[in-house]
Amino acid sequence: KNDQGQTVMTGDDLKDAKEELGQNKQPLVAIELSDEGAKKFADLTSKNIGRRIAITLDGQELTNPVVQQAITGGRATISGSQSLEEAKDLAILLRSGALPVKINVLEVRTVGPSLGQDSKDKSIVAFSAGIAMIMIFLVILYRLSGIVANIALLVYVMLLLLVLGKGFGATMTLPGIAGIILSMGVAVDANILIFERFKEEVFSGKSMRVAMEAGFSRALATITDANVSVIITAGILTILGSGPVKGFAISLGVGVVVSMFTAITVSHFLLRLLIDCNFTNHPFWFGANISPSTSADAFAPKVLKGGKRK
Repeated sequence: KNDQGQTVMTGDDLKDAKEELGQNKQPLVAIELSDEGAKKFADLTSKNIGRRIAITLDGQELTNPVVQQAITGGRATISGSQSLEEAKDLAILLRSGALPVKINVLEVRTVGPSLGQDSKDKSIVAFSAGIAMIMIFLVILYRLSGIVANIALLVYVMLLLLVLGKGFGATMTLPGIAGIILSMGVAVDANILIFERFKEEVFSGKSMRVAMEAGFSRALATITDANVSVIITAGILTILGSGPVKGFAISLGVGVVVSMFTAITVSHFLLRLLIDCNFTNHPFWFGANISPSTSADAFAPKVLKGGKRK
């Protein structure tokens, strides 16, 4: 702008601006103008020698140097900066004002907080439905053992929420809920491995108590290997990931650790207690695929001559 406040040149007339040091090491801003800009600048400076011209950006004045002489050729320097860093900042602002920016509004959407809450509510419903379906599946497939697994699963959920809430100060986010649901599958998988081993030991002729202890012992190595692999993956995601990925990894890793505890301790304790109560010793009620009308004695260990068990 000239001293009358009239806009004579715009950012379209500027080609480049950069900081440099003058002959006396004073910081300067060197500007280069377009051909059309050079003509405008030559006319502006020739008419305003000894006067100030203002350079503005978005209505704010950046600098107002005094015109020392008429400038032709499209190149000039602006003095007045106190340091090279200040000259660099001015050059950046001048270049930003020269950038041709055009914005076209294609679409405008307003997303209210109810959308996120609705997604969270649906995730909680999915979480509850998942637990219910798993429990029904376990009871149908493993009968009394399934009830034991369901109790262990409820203990697992309560412990997991307690650890995440009190230990990590976590809140329920969508990635976190996804990690919890996935770790539920790991928890159920551990119980299924134990029960299948238990059934194998029963069919081999061992007593219910001995078969139960052997089933837990044989399944422990497989459960540990599988869960450690998941924990390592969750640890890598926690270290390298950020935001939602880290939230998912933390809930998954903690969930797997808690699931190992409940499967190995809670399920073991409840199943041992159930067998010791002698409520039933029929393998059918512990998940074996045999008719409940078959006598339980058929699966009891037999003693041969010499005191050997068959």
